[in-house]
Amino acid sequence: MLACSIQRKDEIGNLHEKHLRRLNLKDEKQVTEIDMAMSSDVSPTGRRYAPGTPTGLRLWWHRHRLTVIPYLYIAPFFILFAIFLAWPVVRSFYLSFHKQQGISTPTFIGLDNYVNLVADPRFKQSLLNTTVYALGSLLLQIPLAFILAVVVNSKLVPWANAKSFYRLSYFVPLLTSAVIASLMFSILYDYNSGLINSYLMRAFGEEAKVGWVRNASVVKFSIILLLIWRFTGINSLYFVAGLQNIPKELEEAAAIDGANWWQVLFGITIPLMRPVILFVTVTAINGSYQIFAEPYLLTGGGPRDQSLSIVQYLYNTGFSYFNLGYASAIGYTLVTIIVILAILNLRFFGAFREDQ
Repeated sequence: MLACSIQRKDEIGNLHEKHLRRLNLKDEKQVTEIDMAMSSDVSPTGRRYAPGTPTGLRLWWHRHRLTVIPYLYIAPFFILFAIFLAWPVVRSFYLSFHKQQGISTPTFIGLDNYVNLVADPRFKQSLLNTTVYALGSLLLQIPLAFILAVVVNSKLVPWANAKSFYRLSYFVPLLTSAVIASLMFSILYDYNSGLINSYLMRAFGEEAKVGWVRNASVVKFSIILLLIWRFTGINSLYFVAGLQNIPKELEEAAAIDGANWWQVLFGITIPLMRPVILFVTVTAINGSYQIFAEPYLLTGGGPRDQSLSIVQYLYNTGFSYFNLGYASAIGYTLVTIIVILAILNLRFFGAFREDQ
């Protein structure tokens, strides 16, 4: 009896030692052998394992925990992504082919929502307004940002501290929220007491006042000025980063060969800046077509829808009139427009061509 008891204790001790070694083993072959040995509740000698030895679900966890734990850490992101982004995207695509008013049951109507967009005057006006904003970014904001970047990167600003100051000042407007920026510009644009009209009256008299947010002929320009103030700085920083990556040896060699500043700019700088210009152009146009807060807060889309953007019209349709199917169609039409413009820009800048 004493010998059997001693033998039993030895077997239990060996099993615990084997289990502890398995948890610390780095050799995959040894782990596999121990897993096979522990896959049953009965040892090779016919005796059951000691209490506490992992079996069943606990054994599976010990075998796979190093593989499973990383997925547990990233699972919250994917769960939130699926709930708040992936599912709404799929659901809105489904609703774009249905008619749904509020929480009513969706009714399939095929392409009627998209057909109605073609004849919708408010959608056409919002598309025209948004296109004007995009053209303002393309023709005014991007050239201005490039000029500022060239100036900061040139010898006109020779001190490193001055360059850092200008880069920081360029970035500050982007840190200002759209709400604060819109309120600030609404004060500047005020017809009676706005700063801009005050200067105009001092210079040209009372009749020189401009209804910056009242006059339908200038309201788009007023919003474009706000967009220029907010986003020119960040685009300029992109250009500064691109300019700093151009080897100085190329410009010096061109200068030695007799090239002047303009020839270096158009012959070396701008061609080498093509990827950065493409990036800034695509992001600026995409951002312009998705503009919402600035016209919504500054003008409310008025006067007479002359500042109404596509996203603002989508918002009004979906959350003011609760026409969810039609709003979904507007959203996917906007996505289609942005994708087409992005592809056209990529082709124009030769992004699909292989460098020889």
